Amino acid sequence: MPEKIVTKGIVLRETQTKEADKILTVLTAEHGRIALVARGARRKNSKIAAASELLAFSELVVHEQHGWFLLDEASTLALWENIRRDIALLALASYFAELTEAATGEGERAEETLALLLNALYALDALGKPPEQVKAAFELKLLALAGYAPLLTECAVCGAGAPEEPLFDAREGVVVCRKCAGAAANGLLPLDGGSLAAMRHVLGAERKRLLSFALDGGPLSRFARACETFTRIQLERDFRTLDFYRSLRLPGK
Repeated sequence: MPEKIVTKGIVLRETQTKEADKILTVLTAEHGRIALVARGARRKNSKIAAASELLAFSELVVHEQHGWFLLDEASTLALWENIRRDIALLALASYFAELTEAATGEGERAEETLALLLNALYALDALGKPPEQVKAAFELKLLALAGYAPLLTECAVCGAGAPEEPLFDAREGVVVCRKCAGAAANGLLPLDGGSLAAMRHVLGAERKRLLSFALDGGPLSRFARACETFTRIQLERDFRTLDFYRSLRLPGK
């Protein structure tokens, strides 16, 4: 009999297959990102139906067979009901899932990444944190965990710890003073004291204090733009779920 494995994981993607099955992409702490076959998950009254939904966080009992993990039992721990009631929050949470899948590898331990994703969803679902703040902090921290951390401690040219009129180079992952950037300044992203401090905080903060800062207005907009642009450039791709989230937030929507 195949050995049973008990783990906790969150569904990053679900794909329907055969008549009633699903193939799930699940992020776990111990086994990283895995492909998981959920047999019968689409059948009426299936005991694993809820745990097979996108973003469901559950305790899972699985076994491995011919290179696949098969789901035997599941007990849901969080379904994020408040997120599911709000189409914009659901779109944003779906982007978090798509981005997490893109930034993680199969079979690599992912304790910090899983905790980051769960904390971000909790912030949207229960804490009512501003979505743009949560989004930007999640993007930047996830990229840092994946090995793409930018260098923001000082101007990359003159070494000033408090860059004058700071600009963010999203391709190189550095901050520079406007005067140091020279002719290249027009191609860089403007920051200010608040947005730069927020980025530095996210990179250095402990897990529970990741969102323990406040921004609004221009500083929040600059923080959000810098983190989103950095993510797109470093991962060299766009995200369908992000485009949909953005469409919901257009004026008049």
